[in-house]
Amino acid sequence: MTQTVSRRRPGLALISSRIVALLAVLGPGFVTANVDNDPGGILTYSQAGAKFGYALLWTLIPTTVALIVVQEMAARMGAITGKGLSDLIREEFGLRTTFFTMMVLGLADFGNIIAEFAGLASGMGIFGVSKYLVVPLGAVAVWMLVVRGRYKPVERILILFSLIYFTYPISAFLAKPDWNVAIKSTFIPSWNSDPSYLVMVVGLIGTTITPWMQFYLQAAVVERGVDKKHYSLCRLDVIIGCIVTDVIAFFIVVACAATIFHSKNPNITDVGQAALALAPFAGKFATLLFAVGLINASLLSAAILPLATAYNICEGLGFESGVDKHFSEAPIFYWLYTLLIGGGAAIVLIPNLPLLKFILLSQVANGILLPFVLVYMLLLVNRPRLMGEFKNSLPQNVVAWTTAVVMILLTGALIATTFTGM
Repeated sequence: MTQTVSRRRPGLALISSRIVALLAVLGPGFVTANVDNDPGGILTYSQAGAKFGYALLWTLIPTTVALIVVQEMAARMGAITGKGLSDLIREEFGLRTTFFTMMVLGLADFGNIIAEFAGLASGMGIFGVSKYLVVPLGAVAVWMLVVRGRYKPVERILILFSLIYFTYPISAFLAKPDWNVAIKSTFIPSWNSDPSYLVMVVGLIGTTITPWMQFYLQAAVVERGVDKKHYSLCRLDVIIGCIVTDVIAFFIVVACAATIFHSKNPNITDVGQAALALAPFAGKFATLLFAVGLINASLLSAAILPLATAYNICEGLGFESGVDKHFSEAPIFYWLYTLLIGGGAAIVLIPNLPLLKFILLSQVANGILLPFVLVYMLLLVNRPRLMGEFKNSLPQNVVAWTTAVVMILLTGALIATTFTGM
């Protein structure tokens, strides 16, 4: 008996050490992928389920694969080079290219920041709280979290916020969907001749891989101190984050497919509408859970997106950046973060402002920038001088370049349909 126990202990110790090591690295990939489910993403998934039922669930599988491929490259470059994506673009392609990229990225991100505070206002509106109260309070809260915090404690809080997304699976189960149809639709692609079906397919895939994610993930990996030794665990963190974020997307689509799809008015133009529309079918508790998920997504995105933008611009233009630095050590970084949060919140408070147009324009800017970012990443990750033995293998290049070409084509279609709709 004693010998059996002693033999098992090394195995248990090894498993425990692996779990501890994973938790030590877990963060950048998990947080970045989950922030992708921001109010704009939640609105897109809600629209997909409300308008087409379970029919579009199959898109989540190729979307997840594409997300993993692109995010893994960003994390790998950060771990191997010790530099952010903006740094590498400036060093390898010049300041003029970097300045253009940062300008477009900054404008796109600012439009998305406005959307995050609009989502916060919409979510709290379900509880009867005025946007003139909640938006300023939310802006101050996320500013204090980042500016007054240090990187590791801030990251732990962001991971905790990411776990609140699991309110969406509970809402989906309360909606009592047809699981047989949902699972079948996930693995068997279907097509519809309705032009709006194509628009929604493009929207679902296009909303998943955004430029800011790659910049933020690589910068976060660098600031986290992940190196070659811990890269394998960092990659696992990225893969887990990508899978979890699209599992959450699956449940959002299912919740709306099981309820709003069968209603008289399946069209959704506001994320708060999706939450309220669940009540007649799944009960008020499902609506409250959906709203809590929306508020959490808005706050999490409102903290991360301005942070990502500040990282990108400061790295690209050679200014000091980092949450672990004091305000006096990185003044431009912190002032830029402050202006992005304050400006985004202030615009949402303007009465009768067409916020939907801001969201659409930010998506167009994302669409213009995304092909450049993907090509930059692929050129950088294949340079032996930068990556050494960690550069892409032939199979990785085949998958990555195929992903880039598909994303470029889909982005072009998204831009065309957006301009047509406007």
